[in-house]
Amino acid sequence: MKKILQAALVAMMLVPTGTLAQVKEFEKCGSAKRITCVVDGDTIWFEGEKIRMMGYDTPEPISNICGGQREVDLATAASDRLLQLLNENQFTIVRDGKDKYGRTLAVVRVSGMDIGDILIAEGLARSWPDGAEFWCE
Repeated sequence: MKKILQAALVAMMLVPTGTLAQVKEFEKCGSAKRITCVVDGDTIWFEGEKIRMMGYDTPEPISNICGGQREVDLATAASDRLLQLLNENQFTIVRDGKDKYGRTLAVVRVSGMDIGDILIAEGLARSWPDGAEFWCE
């Protein structure tokens, strides 16, 4: 029994921080303190940590930088889909440092798939940094 417990402890120590499957109820971020919520299609707060997901970009829901109402609508759809993916699946977070704004950079996966890849395939996001901001066209 002791050897089994030791083996389990060693196995847990070999798993990189943040890769254990998580289940948490997300909501859309509002004006209240942000703990666990979706900011937009590529940024979340998770247990008080602001996380910017890597490898993809979604339109901005408030600023509509270049695409007007089309950009705002697509941003809302991307945020809604991200919320759905996080709330309906177990997910993993693999952290990879911080960006210049102090946000944690990470890859978030559901069912082993990168959330960014899902949103890109569904036409809700672009590959970053080399994908065209199609919502500006």
